[in-house]
Amino acid sequence: MAEEVVLLDFWPSPFGMRSRIALAEKGIKYEHKEEDLRNKSALLLQMNPVHKKIPVLIHNGKPVCESLIQVQYIDEVWHDKAPLLPSDPYQKATARFWADYVDKKIRSFSFSFFIYELGGRVWKTKGEEQATAKKELIETLKLLEKELGDKPYFGGESLGYVDVAFIPFYSWFYALEKCGNFSIEAECPKLIAWAKRCMQKESVAKSLPDQQKVYDFILEMKKHFGNE
Repeated sequence: MAEEVVLLDFWPSPFGMRSRIALAEKGIKYEHKEEDLRNKSALLLQMNPVHKKIPVLIHNGKPVCESLIQVQYIDEVWHDKAPLLPSDPYQKATARFWADYVDKKIRSFSFSFFIYELGGRVWKTKGEEQATAKKELIETLKLLEKELGDKPYFGGESLGYVDVAFIPFYSWFYALEKCGNFSIEAECPKLIAWAKRCMQKESVAKSLPDQQKVYDFILEMKKHFGNE
């Protein structure tokens, strides 16, 4: 029986990008359904009745919710190609820890849109509050850069679970730099080199939106929420 894979998504969502990358890495064909988060589809409400959020991965009619869970599911179901999680239990636990760190430090939801917490504070605030948010964001990124070390990827020599969890936020970096008037590359050069390395992979490049398009989206959100 043919596999039926559907992804309910919203184009600028870093969380939807995770599943897009994982599916692309595995070479899985799927139907991408774009959601209007201000007018959610009946399918989204049916498939994710608890949180009513994207992304939702639907595999043969069964929903899998939450992006990191989806990436793990994709890795387990299609385990014969491009493994994302290491087989060693300790290395697997470590990868899950850092992916969870990315989630806890760089994400939150607001106004029915995703706005990751530190990043949101950079573009939604001004003055001293913005300066504090930028400082905290850089500290978070520097800690991730330290964990990366001199490895090509967080997963070692190949793209892995932590890379998939984190790289989608790179599509938002340009917008944050423009809104906050600072340079992430100046502070975290190895991290940006890693991001550019990831972007050379077709699975990543085709899954992340253009950075200018994300910036334009944020400008529209600033107008909508009165943060011009």
